[in-house]
This record gives sequence, structure tokens and C-alpha cells, in this order.
Amino acid sequence: MRVVPPPLVRELAVDGIPVTVTCRVLKFTRAPYYRWLARPVTEPELAWAYRANALFDAHRDDPEFGYRYLHDEATEAGAAMSQRTAWVICSQQGWWSTFGKRRSARTRRPAGAR
Repeated sequence: MRVVPPPLVRELAVDGIPVTVTCRVLKFTRAPYYRWLARPVTEPELAWAYRANALFDAHRDDPEFGYRYLHDEATEAGAAMSQRTAWVICSQQGWWSTFGKRRSARTRRPAGAR
């Protein structure tokens, strides 16, 4: 089962094409479309998406920087959020800095820690 693009189905329905026919032609089921009509995108979900989009734009421009820099860039672009929110979005999407932290050269445990 694929996800229905609800706005497209809605636009075609306004033009007079039945939802059943649209879903059949696009090879979608009708149930997700009607579920979307009953519960459209909420304001917090929309705000989260705008923040994620601002972070993605900053990451696409400078992929070598981490979430703190992306937070600053997104905030300057008008998407206000906390650093924690920026970190959550970046970690969910896998947007990491290309620079890694240096690992310790010591790989052995101390003698007493065995």
C-alpha cells in the first residue's frame, strides 16, 4: 500500500473527478485519503516541518557543520527553535557533521578495571 497524496486527490475531486476513480488510476487505496480528510495536518506538525526544512536548507548549504551551527543558520532564516529541538530533528534525519570528534589513542583498559 502506498501513501495517498491527499491534496492531489482533493484537487481532482473539486474538478469533478470521483475520488474512487482517482485512487484507482493512481493505484492508491481510498482509506488513507478519508483518514487525512478527517485529521489534516495540525499546527505543531506544520511548525515542526518548517523547522526541519530550515535545518535541511542550512545543512545542504554547509554539510560539514553540526546541529549547533545549523540551529544558528535556521534561526537567522526565521525558523525560531531551541538547540534541543534542532538536535532532535537533526538526529532523527541523520544530519551529522562531517567532522568527527577525535577518539582517544588509548584503546586498552587500565589493569585494575578487568
